[in-house]
Amino acid sequence: MKKNLKNLLNELGIEHSLNKDVFISGIKLDSRKVERGDLFFAFEGIADDRHRFIPNAIENGAAAVMGTKEGLVFEVPYIQIEDPRAILGQFSAAFYDYPAKKLHLTGVTGTDGKTTTINILYHILKEAGLSVGMISTVNANIGDEILDTGFHVTTPEAMDVQHYLNLMVEAGMDYALLETTSHGLAMLRVNPEEFDLGVVTNITHEHLDYHGSYEQYQKDKGRLFVGLGEPYDKEYERVAVLNKDDGSFDYLNEITMTKKICYSLFDDGDLVAKHVKFSPKGMMFLMCGDGFELNVDCPMIGNFNVSNVLAASSAAMYGFGVSPEDVKKHLETFEGVPGRMELIDLGQDFTAIVDFAHTPNGLKEALEALRMQTDKKIYAVFGSAGLRDKEKRRMMAEIAAELADVSILTAEDPRIESLDGILQEMADGALSKGGVEEETFWCVRDRGDAIRKAIELAKPGELVVAFGKGHEQSMCFGETEYLWDDRIAMRAALAEHLGIEGEKMPVLPTQDENFLS
Repeated sequence: MKKNLKNLLNELGIEHSLNKDVFISGIKLDSRKVERGDLFFAFEGIADDRHRFIPNAIENGAAAVMGTKEGLVFEVPYIQIEDPRAILGQFSAAFYDYPAKKLHLTGVTGTDGKTTTINILYHILKEAGLSVGMISTVNANIGDEILDTGFHVTTPEAMDVQHYLNLMVEAGMDYALLETTSHGLAMLRVNPEEFDLGVVTNITHEHLDYHGSYEQYQKDKGRLFVGLGEPYDKEYERVAVLNKDDGSFDYLNEITMTKKICYSLFDDGDLVAKHVKFSPKGMMFLMCGDGFELNVDCPMIGNFNVSNVLAASSAAMYGFGVSPEDVKKHLETFEGVPGRMELIDLGQDFTAIVDFAHTPNGLKEALEALRMQTDKKIYAVFGSAGLRDKEKRRMMAEIAAELADVSILTAEDPRIESLDGILQEMADGALSKGGVEEETFWCVRDRGDAIRKAIELAKPGELVVAFGKGHEQSMCFGETEYLWDDRIAMRAALAEHLGIEGEKMPVLPTQDENFLS
């Protein structure tokens, strides 16, 4: 694909001094990934100024550059812009011929449960025969093709989103589901006005390092629902699916100016779950709506997953017209999401699980769900990321001290922060709730050794759970991403414990005794 840069700039009303045609074949933010013919966007970010990488981008073949600084002159055209985030979103959409306008676009947002909810909805719609694609934390599903969407980015950058949506259009799809973060909305990676349907799971304590306050975090999430009420030229009825049980409900209900559907675990919504029961194989409940009551049996656990099922089911029924009976049928064949309460079984006499819970609320709900499944000890292995909301470090350790029997505190993407400092903050939280070091909690810097420690302590019938990484396949130390997958690590540690052949433990820098952090 090649586009005339001058025509795109004129179309978007961006001032420029181009007096000749320049054709671009792609859009890049990383100078190292620039290929011949690409347009390079130079941002002044929080941690770095990408203008200094412009010469490298040009050396790699950039045909033109956009940036915010005045008076820069290069051997390729340089276009000065004021708001690079907004321009990147608009420019990416124009470059790919506005694919969102050719699709029914659904956004799923929330602090916890986004990936599970969007995967449930995708499964229901696909089984119902709709031509639907999905962009989630785990991957992008486009027809029979599954594409990796990255290590640590829930909503890909604007040009990637538009690229995936364009692939869906080219594949002849009618519907697209997009997991939508507060970062993605705040950074304008997606245009809220392009959505036809918005779904929220919950809004709890997370990402305050970026948003500054819970109120701003809620406001950034709310952009999706404000966008649903903006003037629009597509034929679909726009719908908002809200969680009546969440603290965000009153705010989102007030700012949403379109059709609203509410779900609840209590008798107070358009779709309600009653008589919820759990078993080792999953959950059962009565799903009640206007004119129907259906017994649902789904292979998932936890009240939080009941809410996720209700969110997806509400969207399927009231946003896509799937019958309640078909929703029930398709829920019963849903197989779960990689890294979400995923069982790892190598024949050991205790239960081993990998889960993505990485927020205070997510950890609390996951541990409460597991408590309903067992009266045996629970060993929780988890950390807290560097350069992220620092308050949650202590909060998560406090929650685990109250709901788990033993906590193994360990590394989880410390980035450029001191791992030992992070672990001390977490240990302080455990101590504040009566924790006793090397009795009810341990600090183990290497994550592989932390999982080994939990397995070493576990007795028959007990539970070992590694929280926080789930499906992710890397861990960041300094500015380097090291290959890491909790599921591989759990299988490797179990194989060692059982004395059988198995996968090898991934190597992190913390396995070096001389590693300083």
